[in-house]
Amino acid sequence: MRFAHCGIVSFLLFPIACFATLYEAFEDISASTYDYVIVGAGAAGSVLANRLTEDPNTYVLLLEAGPSNIGVIDSIIPMFPNGVGPKTPYDWNYTTTPQSGFNDRSIRYPRGHLLGGCTSVNYMAYTRGSSEEWDRYATLSGDLGWSWNNIQQYLRKNEKWTAPADHHNTSGQFDPNIHSSTGINSVSLPGFSRSFDSRIIATTQNSSEFPFNLDMNSGRPLGVGWPQSTINGGRRSSAATSYLGPTFMSRQNLHVLVNARVTQVIQTGVEQGKPALRAVEFTQSETGPRTTVTASKEILLLSGIGDSRDLGALGIKTILNNPSVGRNLSDHPTLSSSWYVNSTETFDAITRNTTRADEEVALWEQTQLGPLVDSPIAHLIWSRVPDNSFSIDDPSAGPHTAHYELLFANGWLGGGTVPATGNFITILAAVTAPSSRGELTLNTTNPFDQPNINPNLLGSDFDLRVMAAAVQASRAFLKAKVWDDYVLRESDTLAAVTDDATLKAYIQNNSGTIFHPAGTASMSPKGASWGVVDPDLVVKGIAGLRIADASILPIVPSAHPQALVYVVGERAADLIKACY
Repeated sequence: MRFAHCGIVSFLLFPIACFATLYEAFEDISASTYDYVIVGAGAAGSVLANRLTEDPNTYVLLLEAGPSNIGVIDSIIPMFPNGVGPKTPYDWNYTTTPQSGFNDRSIRYPRGHLLGGCTSVNYMAYTRGSSEEWDRYATLSGDLGWSWNNIQQYLRKNEKWTAPADHHNTSGQFDPNIHSSTGINSVSLPGFSRSFDSRIIATTQNSSEFPFNLDMNSGRPLGVGWPQSTINGGRRSSAATSYLGPTFMSRQNLHVLVNARVTQVIQTGVEQGKPALRAVEFTQSETGPRTTVTASKEILLLSGIGDSRDLGALGIKTILNNPSVGRNLSDHPTLSSSWYVNSTETFDAITRNTTRADEEVALWEQTQLGPLVDSPIAHLIWSRVPDNSFSIDDPSAGPHTAHYELLFANGWLGGGTVPATGNFITILAAVTAPSSRGELTLNTTNPFDQPNINPNLLGSDFDLRVMAAAVQASRAFLKAKVWDDYVLRESDTLAAVTDDATLKAYIQNNSGTIFHPAGTASMSPKGASWGVVDPDLVVKGIAGLRIADASILPIVPSAHPQALVYVVGERAADLIKACY
């Protein structure tokens, strides 16, 4: 095991006289003490490393459990995120406990295991969430700094609006007044025209259920619109390529160490009556299993911060009893449904035919053009179920926040192996305002053993009913007249859904997750007896430790969370700078 004497938030300054670089071995680093040590080079961790080292007198060590992202072609090419998913070295390769809402199936639970974290493996969707959502975070945390109006400055610091790969005329596809061109992470519209684009937009023209939305990132996301993605000129724009790009990695005061698995944070003393944790233990062993969760919550539990009863049962000495650690886990269940279509211009040929795929890769390498410049996900729909559907309090943030999302793909996506013949359109339905809550608990004291991950997907009747409504909305969308000569028939599994009973079985037997976990280190007001961190992201009852990732969000957002986590990182940097 290695030890880095540090503060996860702050520690003593230790001047270093060497150039910043990407390290693969701890022995190559000349220092062991830093102002800040950051665990995890995902969205927020990369932002923090970048912003804190803007001061040349501040020294930062960024520890990433996975390898570098450099040269990982399936991470670079936007069309190939499945190549860095489960069963690869770039995923943590862990699974959930049996899910009651999935007929007791366990499912894979992907998380990014390389520099950039999930921003290097996700489907690149850039969605900010609704204004209601951010205002609810402000209310739940007791801090107006998390409100929609106040986080705009951080959206601007993050976003760098970029022309799409094909440089087409984007008039009428977004609202330029709400975007920034001065940030760090690139965001763009699609750079390759898909065969169904015009049909999707045409469907909105005569539909009150599916209205056109010029820009879903205005704070009012409901409707159908053009997708915005973290892509720059046909290449993925991740936290690693943007916030840890060459310009920033040349800083003398930034050290980034890959293949460094943190096993616990270590108490170094007591400060103002609180345990102070200002050192980390990590290993670079290549022999240990990789099936372990990246979440900061597991590190807290292994370090003795959590429910004392659970910790005691495993023989872990309790440093701070906080039953909220690891609880309140929520995520977006998703279900992939496909239809046969009358088109040869889908990405199914690329998926099935390695020769065709190689040709498209060659085109992409030479020109940065073609179908590989975009994510497999095309247009998005954000929608709600009728108000009279609620048997419980509405779990969404308000009337302008979606209960579910529909994501379109120009080919077979998800749902097992692509059929040998046929061309497809796929609609993925996701419950984005779930009422279910789960938890993450330790299974053993071995940091390389997978913890118990129970997101409790579709664990409530409400969530199941919303998923059913989303599947039926998918069917209704493709029954618009504009699809008559395009959609041929439903896939066999979907066609077998003919009543409520078969719909429920279809959902429970085929659903998965869109892997957006949140809430297990939730913010709450300063002084509250619940929650894990205060609104300034300091771990309650602990000195020297903050958390900045999706886990601090009290409720999973009705959005793809990467934009929100970038904001968390940007604000965390300002909060830390204000203290020191």
